[in-house]
Amino acid sequence: MDGDLVIDVHGLTKSFGDTRVVDDFSIQVPRGAIYGFLGPNGSGKTTTIRLMCGLLKPDGGGGTALGYDIVTQSREIKSRVGYMTQKFSLYGDLTVKENLDFMARLHAVPNQKETVLATLEEYDLEPRAKQLAANLSGGWKQRLALAAATMHKPGLLMLDEPTAGVDPKARRDFWDRIRRLSQQGVTVLVSTHYMDEAVQCDSIAYIAYGKKLIDAPSADIAGIVGLTTWRIEGKGLQPVYDALEHARGVDQIARFGSALHVSGRDEAALERAIAPWRERPEFEVSKAKTGLEEAFIWLMTGAQDNFQ
Repeated sequence: MDGDLVIDVHGLTKSFGDTRVVDDFSIQVPRGAIYGFLGPNGSGKTTTIRLMCGLLKPDGGGGTALGYDIVTQSREIKSRVGYMTQKFSLYGDLTVKENLDFMARLHAVPNQKETVLATLEEYDLEPRAKQLAANLSGGWKQRLALAAATMHKPGLLMLDEPTAGVDPKARRDFWDRIRRLSQQGVTVLVSTHYMDEAVQCDSIAYIAYGKKLIDAPSADIAGIVGLTTWRIEGKGLQPVYDALEHARGVDQIARFGSALHVSGRDEAALERAIAPWRERPEFEVSKAKTGLEEAFIWLMTGAQDNFQ
């Protein structure tokens, strides 16, 4: 394995019953990367990440995580992975400190007492150390879960929909901490279907119904997809939407607040389609940067549901 690769897997497959939920998945993830796995609910993101980390045995394929074979050395990998689930999974009837004490014992953390106290301080949890976990707000539960998942200094951190149901400030604080962990060499895998989480990642793998559609640095994805996008803003946009929805050159049209984003692969044909609306004074028409959301919608249009 390349020393800079924390994950190097190839041809992973997994079926449940007659449904193949992971289909010939391969990926290489460098050390310290924040890698997003983006896709709709039920697309196989979490199953894929679990296979990559040796938490689930594949039906086919193989590879390494943290230098260990994901099939034959899964026990060694598990002890070096931190896992934060979407649903708060710590004990609500224990205090914040008691939860950390328990996790420290579970992971056989050396110098347990000192480590727990240091973790309380690092995550600003000291004032809430004696508070029952069940009584914490969503943002503080999230912070406690992250503290518990990282206390044993894992080399690989798995986050499953990590900021679902928390306020914007808590989400921003959370990502600041994730970036600090990344700078310390921790590799972070994030399963999400939220665009505002995906843009925080260095690289993104789009997964739809078991298949990887694209795998690239976040900044490169829009260019790889090859869409040109125009933004039309103004009042009374429904007639514009209706006129452009099936117009030549328009491959995709979507509403973003008070504006329409109109995208297509044939730039010249797209410009001809939106040209009449540029003459209308009630609308402001400008070229826009194609974003992850437009790219994601476009990729999904050609994906086939593996449950159908």
